[in-house]
This record gives sequence, structure tokens and C-alpha cells, in this order.
Amino acid sequence: MRTEDDSWDIVSSVGATALGVAALRAGESRRADALFHDPYAELLVSAVGSPSWTRLSQGGIGGLDPATVRSYGPLGDLLVARTCYFDDYLAAAAAAGIRQIVIVAAGLDARAYRLDWPTGTTVFELDQPKVLEFKASAFDAHDVKPAVERREVPVDLREDWPAALRDKGFDQAVPTAWLAEGLLRYLPADAQDRLLTHIAALSAPGSRVAINMTPGDQTLTMRQQEDSRDRMLAALDIDLDVDSLWYPSEGRSDPVDWFDQQGWTAVRADPATVLTERGRDVPDEVAAEMRTHLLMTAIRPGGDSTP
Repeated sequence: MRTEDDSWDIVSSVGATALGVAALRAGESRRADALFHDPYAELLVSAVGSPSWTRLSQGGIGGLDPATVRSYGPLGDLLVARTCYFDDYLAAAAAAGIRQIVIVAAGLDARAYRLDWPTGTTVFELDQPKVLEFKASAFDAHDVKPAVERREVPVDLREDWPAALRDKGFDQAVPTAWLAEGLLRYLPADAQDRLLTHIAALSAPGSRVAINMTPGDQTLTMRQQEDSRDRMLAALDIDLDVDSLWYPSEGRSDPVDWFDQQGWTAVRADPATVLTERGRDVPDEVAAEMRTHLLMTAIRPGGDSTP
């Protein structure tokens, strides 16, 4: 269970969830019809030395056959959809002239290594010190270098992370593209609002933010998704109680409404549509489950980067 002062490395607590994300990205990258290619995801998972996680990254669960994966719920589909959505978000930010990127709770995100970045771009990665140390060690062992100016910000988000970010050269006078992927439910409701408040305060006109969130209501659909996820982990002999790492949903702001109230322009996206627009078939029942998951982008008006 979470505590106010808990910490983790890449194989424990919240850190282990980053392994699951990377493993599923690696599995998608192995598919002949892959919607994205993350050549570093499998490298990072393998560096842990866990047969179970490695199996998933190398095509576990029926070789990641869509029908087999869906028998364990829409988790794989959601991961693919949100990866595509956030990749496109960052590409659009770069096309709009934004050259300052902040990835909050970066985990095993390899976008600083695998995406094409315009000259002059700087990517800041915030996360727990041990998580960033693991990633740096894994990449160094294979002589993998980032494709962009990358600056690590080893900090706990419960600390004064804006100061730590500024200390690394962050310039709040220029537009920024923020990414908070797979983060909000791991924060208490009040900490979520503080995070969004800090992001808004640090954002020059023309800045933008992209966020995803899994709601926590105990509807039948949500319970079925949680049961399916747990059965998938059990099938791989992975001991990870994700529910115990989430904070309650009660009292939690809707990020779309929150940014709208701050004068930003916020837009929701349907994860199923993200996939079908790329030619990936999504059965109706899976699409319905996926729509309980929030994908969103918000843009602060003004500045040269505003469309």
C-alpha cells in the first residue's frame, strides 16, 4: 500500500508499472502491423533480468495475438492507443515550434531516444532518482544515446519539483509541451491539483499539455477491466497489485474541466478512434470499455505555437 513518503525503483511499487508499459510497447513493436516502433522498450525490460517481464516484452500472452490479449481486457489496446496519441501530440508540438518538452514521471519512456526531434529541442525527464539511474545504466550498457538534448531531473513529485526543473535550465518564459502519461491515479486528489497548478503556472502562452487517466469508479465495466488485468498478470506469473498503488478517485478533478476553467482549450480523444483511424480493428465491446479511459490535450492560448 502507498504511504506519504514511499519511494521505489524500477522493480517495485509504482516503478514496476513502468515495466508493464514498456513490455507492452515492446510487444506491439514486434507485430508485423505495429502502429509504432519502440526499439528500446525490450532493451529496458530485459535489463531487469526478470523472465516474466521479458516474456511479455518478447510476445508473451499468445505472442500478443490481439484476440488472446483482449481475452484479458483492453489493457494492450489502451497502451497502444495512448502511445500513438502522445507520439502524435509531441510531433504536433514540435511542428508548432515548441522546443521545450517536459515528461513528468518519465519511467521507461524512450521518446527522447526514438522520436525525430527538431534541432534546438530540449527534453526534460522527471522521475524518482532510482528510476532514472536504472534507465541511464541500461542505455549506457548498450551505448545508446538520446536523439535530442535530454536532461534528467531526479526528483519526487511530492517535493519542490518546479525548482528542480528550473535548476536544470527550464525556461518558463518560452512555450512548453508537457506530457503526464500514466501518472494521475498514482497521486492523491490534492496532489493532482497541485501538479496541474504547477504546470499551468510554469506554462508560457502557447504551451500545451497531454494527459491520460483511468477513472476509479466501481462500475461493472471498471471491475471487469481490473479483473481482466489481474488475470493477465497472473498468467505471466507477475506479482503486481496495481489497485493498491492507486489513490481513490473521490474528490478528484476532471483534468479537461480543470484546464478549461483556467482558460486553456482542452479536447478529449477516444482511444478506440485513435486505433481505428490507423487501421486497427477494435470490436464494439472493447471500444466501449476503452472509452472509460481519458486521453486529452489542452493548449494555453497565445504565443507563436497556438494553432
